[in-house]
This record gives sequence, structure tokens and C-alpha cells, in this order.
Amino acid sequence: MTYFKTAIIDIGSNTIRLVLYTYDPLRGLKEVENIKSVTRLRNYLQVDNVMSEEGVQELEEVLLFFRDILNDYHIVDLRAIATAAIRQAQNSSEIIEHMWKNTGIKIELLSGEQEAYFGYFAVAHTLETPSAITIDIGGGSTELTYFKDKELQCSHSFPFGSVSLKQQFIQGDTMTNEAGEKIYEFAKSNFETLLWLKGAQLPVIGIGGSARNMAKLDQRKKDYPISGIHQYEMTKEDFTIISNEVTSLTFEELKQLDGLSSDRADIIAPVIIVFQALMDVVGSEKFQFSRKGLREGLVIDRILKDNPTAFNKYNVFERSTNFLAAEFDKPLEKTAHFVQLTEMAYFEVCKIGAFSYNAEDLHMLKQAARLFHIGEYIEVDAASQHTFYLLSNRSIDGISHGQRVRLALIASYKNKDDFSRYSEPFMEWFSKDEFKKMRDIGALLKFVYALDASKRNIVESIAMEQSGDNVKLKIYTKGNAMAEMYQTNRQKKHLNRIFKGEVSIHFIEKEG
Repeated sequence: MTYFKTAIIDIGSNTIRLVLYTYDPLRGLKEVENIKSVTRLRNYLQVDNVMSEEGVQELEEVLLFFRDILNDYHIVDLRAIATAAIRQAQNSSEIIEHMWKNTGIKIELLSGEQEAYFGYFAVAHTLETPSAITIDIGGGSTELTYFKDKELQCSHSFPFGSVSLKQQFIQGDTMTNEAGEKIYEFAKSNFETLLWLKGAQLPVIGIGGSARNMAKLDQRKKDYPISGIHQYEMTKEDFTIISNEVTSLTFEELKQLDGLSSDRADIIAPVIIVFQALMDVVGSEKFQFSRKGLREGLVIDRILKDNPTAFNKYNVFERSTNFLAAEFDKPLEKTAHFVQLTEMAYFEVCKIGAFSYNAEDLHMLKQAARLFHIGEYIEVDAASQHTFYLLSNRSIDGISHGQRVRLALIASYKNKDDFSRYSEPFMEWFSKDEFKKMRDIGALLKFVYALDASKRNIVESIAMEQSGDNVKLKIYTKGNAMAEMYQTNRQKKHLNRIFKGEVSIHFIEKEG
């Protein structure tokens, strides 16, 4: 599949969104625009579940507005999907026909099972978690899935969501303690009907806007040092603290709360109660967040049908770094030799006992080599600083936030002082031994980079020999290695720190 632009219109019970994407086989899938309208379509369902004329008109106005945007962006590839609000409307067929006639937009009505599946599909292809329970609370429905080793096992859609719970249990805009208890028991009793949920003791992964707001509230409270909520984690204790804070505030106070979208101020409390009920039924101690959900699942599914190798849910991290490296002008063919030298050097250092071999360390090191000093793309003189900022604050699929910082520290390594400066906000994230390991691995990477100084693949192999505290490094080349000689002697100090002794470097040019 070649480069293309596409759009998803997601007609939900609380919001209607237009999201524009680009896809490039080299650089992957990118969200380029996200426009929402808070219409609360669920509120237009009357007693007989017929959507009122006012609701139909509101939907039409939003779709006409979105059509103008699509025209301005010259996007003709569109998939418009509707979920609970239209699904539950008795006049859903008439609404869909009306929109096609009046806006030219063809709406596809998803079932609850389809909605659950595509949410799972996005999570499986963008998170590292092998097994989990997912929950996506919309305005009018709640979708749950259980996947094991990245394969979907069970799914279910409940016909209640944030807006319908507010309508059913809350008078006005502020949830009382009594209403909160009723919502908890209601949600818990529903969840307990699913035997695959009870006592599963798996992480719970939240999808959708309400989950995102929970993550942002927790990050605000902790003065979180990096950005992004994709793959962010909260403990059950963290969750309880945020829940107690949110449920104690009035509607007016919630509207002023940093981290919470004002248009969700009246529905965040019941959502948190539902999350808590699910965690209790599952017996989960960990709540994770996915920024990727239904819409991304639809687009990834479409791409995979045309190109089955475009995404790999069993190797999310490596695929993500491949896309990221290409985005910053380091495609695979440019970095393959450097990665090979890095792996070779790691094995040699392990062979003489300076490192203890660890498969996870090696995997992280190889991905860091793919991304080493990608900040050069922005400014060569400040490559290290740009690299650390980009990698620590960029959402990278397939790794936790802690691993993301680890990757950033290794791939941005320049010297010991800069490493310490970058590490300062994360002193509670890692132990002293972990920091030392990251610093040493980064120093090795910095040195190996010098072995490919001319980018001509001159160095073919390396070998290390140790005698006491001293290390003899033999570098075998296939041509004139003047640039590599100069740079390796400049960077030799990084190896000296690893071995705590003197390193002698010997270049050996192979004959022929």
C-alpha cells in the first residue's frame, strides 16, 4: 500500500469526531487533525428511543461542517461510523438515510461487538501488554474485551455509558455519595454477569476520552515530567486518590480542574465509579491507558488487509522505532550497519565480563542504535538535547513510559554530565544500578557510532581481549579508515569508563 490520506467520522453518544490520518509504508500511521463536536446525541433519544428531530438536525449540521473540512483537505477516502446513540435509536435507518441524502456522507452502523473488537485491535497493535481487559466507556455504551497473548478471547457491549448513567442516577450536574453508590452497584452487578471478568487479575486498559482524562488528572497531581498518556499506568492506590478527589468536587469546581476537559466535568465522576467497579470485579491492581482505540483499530485493520506485514502486534516496539527512525531520516538501510556493529560490540563487552548479557538490554540497545542522535535532523550541534526531548516526550508504541525514558537516555548519550542532567527528573524511577547500566550502555553506543564515522561501512568486525585491567580492541576494516581512526580515538574515553582501565585501539586493514 502506498501513501494515502484518510478520515474517520466517529458519531458517538457524547461527541462526534472527525480525525484525519496519513499513512506511509516507511513512516507509518499519523494522526494529523482531530476535530470534535460535543453534541450529546444520547440526550436526544426520547422515551420511545426515537431520536428527536432536534438531534437529527444537530447531527446534520456537524456532518455538513465536517464535509467542508474534508473538502478543504482534499480527502475523499472517508469512513463514517456510528455507535450507541444511533444504534439504540428506533429510527436509526431513517437517520442514516437522511444523512446520506442531505450531506452525501454514508454512515456505517457498528454493532457493539464490532465496536469492542476494533478497540481491542488498536490496543493489541500499539501496546506491549500481552494479556488484559479493555474498557471503552462511551456516552451510551460500554465495551469490554479480554485478550490473552494478544489474541481476543471474549467481548461484550453493555447498553450504558457516561451520559446514560448521568441521566439515570444523577440529578443536576453534581454526583452525590448516594448516587455514586448506586452507580457502583449497578456497574458491578452487570460486570459480574461476565464470568471471564471475575477474578481475572489482569491489567485493565482504558480506552477513550474519559480514560484519557483520568490519566491527565493523575499526571497533573504528580507533576509528571514527560508528556503523553498512551501506555501510562496507574496503581489502584493512585486510582483511589484521584477518585476521592474528583467525587468530592462540585460541578463548578470540576470545570476548573486542570487536566479535565470542561465538557466532561458532569460525566467524569460516574465514569470513575464504573472503572473502580471493573477493577474490583477483575481483581486488578494496575490501570493502563491507550490513546489508540476504535478509530485507529478501523484504520489499522484497513491497512493490514492491503499489506499484511504493515503492523505486527507481537513486535510493536521494533515496528514503532522503524517508523520513527525513518521519520527523522534514518531509514533501515542507513542504520543497519551501525546496529550490526553495536550488537557485535555488546557481545564482545559481555565476553570479557564488563557487561552481563541480558536479552532485554540488547534489544533496547539495538533500538537505541536505530534512533541514536535522531536530533541531528533538527540541529547537529544540539543533537543530544533534541534526541532526549523527542524520545522522552514522543508516544512510542510498544514500550512503557519508563522504558521510553530509558531509550531516550541511551540514544541521546553524549557525556556523563549531560546524562546526569537529563536523568534529574527521573531519580525515583530507577535505581543507582539501573542508571549506571544505562550510562555504560549509552557510552558504548557513543563509541560504536565513531566506528561508522564516514558512513561507508568500512569497519567489518571487532574483537576485544583483556589483560588485567587493560583491554585491547582490534578493529578490522576493508579500506581506508582515517575518519574512523580519528573519531574512535576521540571517543575512547567512553570505553575507558566502562572498563575502568586503559583501552588500546588497533585498526587492522584486511588485504584484498
